[in-house]
Amino acid sequence: MKSNFKELLGRAHRNERGQVLVMVALMLVGLLAMSAFVIDMGVIYFSYRQLQAATDAAALAGATQIPNGTAVTAVNQYSGSRAAGAVYNIYPNLTITSVNVQLACVTSTIYQLPPCIIYGSQPSTNALKVLETATVPLTFATVVGWSSMPITAVSVAAASGGPSAPFNVAIVLDSTPSMNNRDPGGLCGSLTMEQCALQGSQILLQTMIPCAGGAACTAGATGQVKNPVDEVSYFTFPAVTAASTPADYCQGGAPVWAPYPLPAIGVIPAYDPTYQIVGFSSDFRMSNLSTTLNTSSHLALASGATSPACNGIQVTGQGRGYVTYYAGAIYSAEYLLLQEQSARPNTQNALIILGDGASNSPQSNMASNATNSGTYPSYVSECHQAVTAAQWAALQGVGGTRVYSIAYDALTTGCTTDTSPYNSPCYTMQHIASTSNYFYTDASSNRNGCNSTNNQTITSLNQIFQSITQSLSLARLIPRSAWPNT
Repeated sequence: MKSNFKELLGRAHRNERGQVLVMVALMLVGLLAMSAFVIDMGVIYFSYRQLQAATDAAALAGATQIPNGTAVTAVNQYSGSRAAGAVYNIYPNLTITSVNVQLACVTSTIYQLPPCIIYGSQPSTNALKVLETATVPLTFATVVGWSSMPITAVSVAAASGGPSAPFNVAIVLDSTPSMNNRDPGGLCGSLTMEQCALQGSQILLQTMIPCAGGAACTAGATGQVKNPVDEVSYFTFPAVTAASTPADYCQGGAPVWAPYPLPAIGVIPAYDPTYQIVGFSSDFRMSNLSTTLNTSSHLALASGATSPACNGIQVTGQGRGYVTYYAGAIYSAEYLLLQEQSARPNTQNALIILGDGASNSPQSNMASNATNSGTYPSYVSECHQAVTAAQWAALQGVGGTRVYSIAYDALTTGCTTDTSPYNSPCYTMQHIASTSNYFYTDASSNRNGCNSTNNQTITSLNQIFQSITQSLSLARLIPRSAWPNT
């Protein structure tokens, strides 16, 4: 009996059935722990991607608004943080706890950044950095005391330089006798208003893109480079005869002025006389990286960039007495923009109009078909006609035309052929612009009581053309290494 009992105990001791259950139980604990870790890590990674997307969107939105002085507001709106007032890109499963915005002037030459300008209460800037922090709630890690995980994302964006459609740009400059006056804003030294305007327009030529396919451009046909990207044309009013090529503006050449031609709306204007000084050209620079203008370019000649050898576009002689009339120049410029866009599909049109806004040309300055009807072509209600022409232009072509207006020494009264509210040159220039963001006033206009709400701190013509140039391209993300002291 005792022997049987010992044998039974031995057999039980040697029996290994059921031990695997213990091992499986222990392994399941480890496996579940690893699964829980993987799941929580997946949630963290997914949340980080959401946070980075929100931060990128906020940075791009803010950089777009740098020229409007509202970059920080735009960042907060797109940040995804309810606490920061976000109305876009809000992720319900992601709690963004902080949004930090820094603005700076990034001077790196690698990324071809736009110039730094003071807009509104912002410091001088051309880029911004956004840092967002979020808290990710954890599920399984709470077992070991981790209830949440903080994560951060950083994004840096420049105000412009991103790819956009190639542009056809028409610059329409007032060349009436008042433009011979010294710049009243005091921001151009001893230059005349015309010279100051031309100097500003050179900034646009120095920053637009002449050609595709590399830094250097290959010469093409007259006025062009091969594979052109942006093309620019100068217009002026009053009109000039066909004999007034850009060479007439150099070395004392005198342009031959003519009464205002009145082209029919939507019909090609007669070439002689014409508002167009230089046709649409892309040879303003021979390298995408160069800020030096091509002195063989008619655009450079007309802009006065080769001074003192060339004075650029001249104003009418004081004795000739031509007075401002916008509408004909606007209709002419827009028609030729449409022709250029037709010849260059997938391009965007832009029209820049600079003047004091006071259109009061007498009947003696006008072509014979001018009437007293008050509608184009007429020597009555001239400021209203200018607004009508610009609003028509804004609706033309593929994607419409961006119409910019620069009120230069503009007053709040002075359109003597118009009734309220078009009797105000300032009101006229404001409503010539296709959006309020495209309306600019210089320092002297501001002193006269004519102010741009959206661009009120951009008061020199150089700054204005820099701002316009930035708006012609898109904001873009740039590497974090470009940020100062990174």
